[in-house]
Amino acid sequence: MSTSHKILIIMAVGMVFMAWSFAREQEVGHVLLKSTDIKWTNAPPSMPPGAQIAVLEGDLKKAEPFMFRLKLPANYKIAPHTHPAIEHVTVLSGTFYMGAGDQLAPDEAVALTPGSFAAFQPGHSMFAWTEEETVIQVHGVGPWGINYINPADDPRKN
Repeated sequence: MSTSHKILIIMAVGMVFMAWSFAREQEVGHVLLKSTDIKWTNAPPSMPPGAQIAVLEGDLKKAEPFMFRLKLPANYKIAPHTHPAIEHVTVLSGTFYMGAGDQLAPDEAVALTPGSFAAFQPGHSMFAWTEEETVIQVHGVGPWGINYINPADDPRKN
């Protein structure tokens, strides 16, 4: 067997291995993101303008695990709302004020600082706001959605 044939066989085997490795990685679902790889875009229209989102894992519209980050500007308000699935929130930076209920009630909110965690069950109403830029990480099993208690608060209708 000539040297050129050996090289071609080695290259073919290498390419098959790379393709198998890539397919296996997709099957296992590993996600390795450096902070510089995280891409921020405008949050969906269901969120008040000004927020940015970075989807880290999953498709928010599908019944699968998801994780995303929200970067919320100072003085940002999220009117009372519910979610169709459980929502887990971890504060990464800033202070995120959250409360339970159908009315935005500042006296009943909890100031969540970096490292703090909250979980809200499907259909349970909540509200939130910021006083400074705040980044939160949200995860659960989709589909993710937001339903405002008062339809007039829904940014999609304005």
